[in-house]
Amino acid sequence: MAARFLLTLLLAFTACLAPARAADAPLTVFAAASLKESMDEAALVFRRETGQQVRVSYAGSSALARQIERGAPADVFVSADVDWMDVLQSQGLIDAHTRSALLGNTLVLVAPKHSAAHAITLDQSADLLPLLGERGRIALALVDSVPAGRYAKAAFDSLGMWDDLRSRTAEAENVRAALLLVARGETPLGVVYGSDARAEPRVKVLGTFPEPAHPPIVYPVAKVKSSTHPQAAVFVRWLRTPQAMRIFRERGFSVR
Repeated sequence: MAARFLLTLLLAFTACLAPARAADAPLTVFAAASLKESMDEAALVFRRETGQQVRVSYAGSSALARQIERGAPADVFVSADVDWMDVLQSQGLIDAHTRSALLGNTLVLVAPKHSAAHAITLDQSADLLPLLGERGRIALALVDSVPAGRYAKAAFDSLGMWDDLRSRTAEAENVRAALLLVARGETPLGVVYGSDARAEPRVKVLGTFPEPAHPPIVYPVAKVKSSTHPQAAVFVRWLRTPQAMRIFRERGFSVR
């Protein structure tokens, strides 16, 4: 009888502690690779203000969305395009009531910092082949799945360059991997976001693609539907505060 009473008391005590543990657990954010510096800083500021620890996992938006589809324990998702957020929303995997367009960005052509390449106007008269040389390649994120790669392909196609460049690309798993290829001098050119170029001192911007040449670059954010973390929706809302917006602007993003 006493043992049964103690067991009942223990279960009740554990149930009382469960919400506290959930609130104390790290908040897991899945964020596009291009957000690395800004989201790291935002996570630190949020923890300083609220005491809530934030753990951020970075990758290409496509890889993160597929992980969420497979049940990865994410609380918040920040994509680098609306398409992958739409995919998750169509499957009921995000809380649509928390979704909003958070940030914007630019698309730029970069070269290694000490390259002899000069600034170029990216329009239909531009020719990048001389800058690539005989064997050089242009670094892009995966053009069939990763937002930065899809934006780049769309821009080249719009400007009439894709047919000449498609066989001269070096595709990387995400935009930061493409940026690294240029920063290391492994490719003479690359296409990344403006915020990426600002974050990497070993590259220089040769030109900015005209916005009409590619779909609008939009970073949506939403709470993952399956998340039970009490701070998930709070963090999503906090990302739209003036303090958070200042962090993103300073890193080269525009705010929506």
